[in-house]
Amino acid sequence: MDEDELKRRTKEFAHRCVKLSMVLPNTYLGNHIKGQLIRCSTSVASNYRAVCVAQSKGSFISKLSIVIEEADETYFWLEFIIDERLLGKERVLPLLREAG
Repeated sequence: MDEDELKRRTKEFAHRCVKLSMVLPNTYLGNHIKGQLIRCSTSVASNYRAVCVAQSKGSFISKLSIVIEEADETYFWLEFIIDERLLGKERVLPLLREAG
């Protein structure tokens, strides 16, 4: 997979996470998770783009570590949605598989 393909995939993943977050219940917990999921999933995509223009090996590694952390956080929130039964498992699992 090349750089452009991964840019496209991370951006599409972020779009799907945003769409999923928009159907979370309008409760205190649902709204909290909605904001967290949108933030970290879009961060995966935007920070991967920064990886692609890193000016040094150290910068590349640092930026890539942020992408990994944000992907792991996205995974956490997707798992949490399932754990709290905020959405059906079948709706969340495709994203969870991709994030893992």
